[in-house]
Amino acid sequence: MVNVEDLIGRVRIYQPNVDAKLIGRAYEYSAKAHDGQLRKSGDPYFIHPASVAGIIADLRLDTASICAGLLHDVVEDTLATTADIEREFGGEIAELVDGVTKLSKINFTSKEDRQAENFRKMVVAMARDIRVLLVKLCDRVDNMRTLEHMKPEAQERIARETMEIYAPLANRLGIQAFKSELEDLSFRWLDPDGYTEVANAVQKTKKERDRYIADVCKTLSSRLAEQGFAADVTGRAKHNYSIWRKMKQQESTIEQIYDIIAFRVCVESVSDCYAALGVIHSKWTPVPGRFKDYIALPKPNMYQSLHTTVIGPGRERVEVQIRTSEMHRVAEQGIAAHWKYKEKGGGGIAQQDAEKFGWLRQLMEWQKDLKDPAEFLEGVKVDLFQDEVYVFTPTGEVRVFPRGATPVDFAFSIHSQLGEHVTGARVNGKLEPLRYKLRNGDVIEIVTSPNQAPSKDWLDFVGTTRARAKIRNFLRQEQRDKSLRLGRELLEREFQKSQISFSKFMKNDNEQRKCFESLKVGTQEELLIGIGYGKIDPRDVVHVVAPPQENGAASQPPEQLREGRLAGLVRKVIKRDEGGIRLNGIDDVLVRYARCCNPLPGDDILGFITRGRGITIHRRGCQKAFDTDPERRVEIAWDSKAKINRAVQLKIMTANRPGILATVGQTFNELGINISEANCRAGDDGKAVNVFTFVCSDLNQLKNVMKSLSKVQGVVAVERV
Repeated sequence: MVNVEDLIGRVRIYQPNVDAKLIGRAYEYSAKAHDGQLRKSGDPYFIHPASVAGIIADLRLDTASICAGLLHDVVEDTLATTADIEREFGGEIAELVDGVTKLSKINFTSKEDRQAENFRKMVVAMARDIRVLLVKLCDRVDNMRTLEHMKPEAQERIARETMEIYAPLANRLGIQAFKSELEDLSFRWLDPDGYTEVANAVQKTKKERDRYIADVCKTLSSRLAEQGFAADVTGRAKHNYSIWRKMKQQESTIEQIYDIIAFRVCVESVSDCYAALGVIHSKWTPVPGRFKDYIALPKPNMYQSLHTTVIGPGRERVEVQIRTSEMHRVAEQGIAAHWKYKEKGGGGIAQQDAEKFGWLRQLMEWQKDLKDPAEFLEGVKVDLFQDEVYVFTPTGEVRVFPRGATPVDFAFSIHSQLGEHVTGARVNGKLEPLRYKLRNGDVIEIVTSPNQAPSKDWLDFVGTTRARAKIRNFLRQEQRDKSLRLGRELLEREFQKSQISFSKFMKNDNEQRKCFESLKVGTQEELLIGIGYGKIDPRDVVHVVAPPQENGAASQPPEQLREGRLAGLVRKVIKRDEGGIRLNGIDDVLVRYARCCNPLPGDDILGFITRGRGITIHRRGCQKAFDTDPERRVEIAWDSKAKINRAVQLKIMTANRPGILATVGQTFNELGINISEANCRAGDDGKAVNVFTFVCSDLNQLKNVMKSLSKVQGVVAVERV
């Protein structure tokens, strides 16, 4: 366990005027508060906050962050309150602890929208003080290092959350050391077989690789020294998850993956970086298209380096990164490398450095446009994972976009009005369509037309959350306007049948208020839109305005038509196993399963009201589900009593060799699965793509099938279609 003297000593290395007494008090307070508590491993709980504080010290953060690391679990796990922390340690530390405590309560893989709403609120807190996120990252690193003591379901949940949110956040903050470690630790629990396969293969070639690294480092060092450069040359194998991702992207086995080894050359100045690049290229042949200049065009997380891939000794492809020592420190520590210390011991980030983290403020801007918190969280995940492409405006301003972005994304990044009227773009002087994928170095000039408007098709190819949100908002507003007109027509028609004056009703506030209260809407517009969407039956409005007679003779509608507020929304079906869905406690509703995501019992699902066709069921993470209007979405659940068998498809990438299909077919047979359709295609690259259709009862059965298939010798990847 990290003791208090060691902790203060680590901080004193980079902050000589550290407030040692304050850290000592926080250390004692936390140790006393957690006294008697144990971790899942059986160790004293205080080991965890002490370790987190040590990791924060390794990042070289300020005293307040160290204290927040020591106290981050006190409010959540002991009787102490935020007010107690503020009284003992001041407002700054209390705010950090409160922020980390709130962030800890968010379960990013939860089925409930309120968890996504909590994350939306936390984005605001993170943007206000980035230290909240840095402390939480250090907390997550320590928790991931001890994940083996958790239950299997908790291991998978925490690892997935780390892979989807925290590792990308570490990358966006520029902390490469955290990103690599969190990815590898998550990979270990999310795909134990894949992790073991990569780890064993890397270990098997370790001796040979170490010898190769030593030879290349020696050659590079001597070559650079001959040219008068003081250079520090190191080499390493890329981390396991990085290798695994390459295997998936290239649909290759580990033996077919090139440039697993990366070398780093640290020199004294920026001019030395470019000169060293020339020396390396004169020694070994560079691979065309594999040079990247992140010094002239730094990544948004402030990462700077020259990247080149060359054909090294033994015809091996090797990646070489060239940077200065300061660039290397920023690459490892990210935003923490830019921490400036004030004389009284406080800390902060220089304004020009803080401005480079504009993506946090962008998240705040997007959350104003996105009313649906789940949609916001989906957008955040997309933006965290982006691989950047750099383009220029006609005036020479650099703009950064995720790879795969289009002129539509470019237009919306400048202004919403420009995005809504974009018809194409001049790229490097040549006219290109809206679907054109932006490339590094492109000069983009947007072409517009006043008659152009966003189309639903645009959602299929845009690459940024901002553009997607703006297009969805435009389409939803258009849909609202149509529904408003339709609702007005339907209500007017129903009133005519009952001989009620529509115009007098629209002017009578008392009668409208009665309807609003009864039908639980807030305004006249909400009422009409609800009718247009099919959420409210116009007959229900008639029943409120002109209630049936007490004797019921003339006004009482037939029994089969008395559907309450859900009239016209859903229709009953006779057989339970045809639907298997419950809507607000009502079962046996008419449903359609979306073909785009093909949901299975066990999948987290969302319903979308379609006029006259009941409810369409999507998987919650389905892109098409987010394209629907939030007002037409309904919360639904699988009926646990229903027995449902659904056709699903798996895409299996295999090596193209004799007998592989028979082995895969035998695996299906052993699991009691009957293949109803198979589509197999061999490529020129020595691999085959096979799509199998079969009937499955639920998500657990599908997971078992996928796990068994991935273990088959020669199977490269298994994924759900």
